Amino acid sequence: MSLDDYIITHSSPEPEYLEAITRATHIHVLNPHMLSGHVQGRVLSMLSRMIQPKRILELGTFTGYSALCLAEGLPEDGRLVTIEHNDELESTIRRNLDLSPLGSKIDLIIADAKEYLTALQSNSAAILQHSGLSAQQSNSAAVLQPSGHQIEAPFDLVFIDADKREYCDYLNLVYPLVPVGGFILADNTLWDGHVIDSAYDRDKQTLGLRAFNDQLKEDDRFEQVILPLRDGLTIIRKTR
Repeated sequence: MSLDDYIITHSSPEPEYLEAITRATHIHVLNPHMLSGHVQGRVLSMLSRMIQPKRILELGTFTGYSALCLAEGLPEDGRLVTIEHNDELESTIRRNLDLSPLGSKIDLIIADAKEYLTALQSNSAAILQHSGLSAQQSNSAAVLQPSGHQIEAPFDLVFIDADKREYCDYLNLVYPLVPVGGFILADNTLWDGHVIDSAYDRDKQTLGLRAFNDQLKEDDRFEQVILPLRDGLTIIRKTR
């Protein structure tokens, strides 16, 4: 038995619907390694339960596994907004979310995360046009989904797991949407060790993650710790 196997067998089991999503992702979707997986999924669930967020924002849905893990910490009236740029995954994501009763708490947005967040902050009509929504905005950071649920900042918890080249921009865009004391989680921040490997000095994703890690190191608006979990998970707390 490997150490990874030991960790899995001694951690709480994942729900059956998450096992089904894992199997289907590995069979039908390219790059299944992007899935959070059993142990990280249980960590995301645990962190969400500890933080007890009422509203969660996720950047990068993939096949919906991490969204469902994070949703485990939501209260009865809580909402999770997840943004995915790849429209080819939409039917897969919606099918996976329907496997769990928690799926009813999740609003899927098919859009570019940077464009969506910029529009969310500026109360721009572009957010409705890009996402194909037809509703009215009630304030500077809220729109109404077709489901009838209002998406509204602030978000108590944000999970960043989208384009690694854009992590610094994501951090700056979500900063005003998170209250002081709120949490941001960033995935893949060790990038399979590439962040300290000179062989990847010209790789744009590696450079984006290095810049993100370096920015956090110098940014007194946050306190943070990198966990060597899977591909690196950074826990960030907004301090001012």
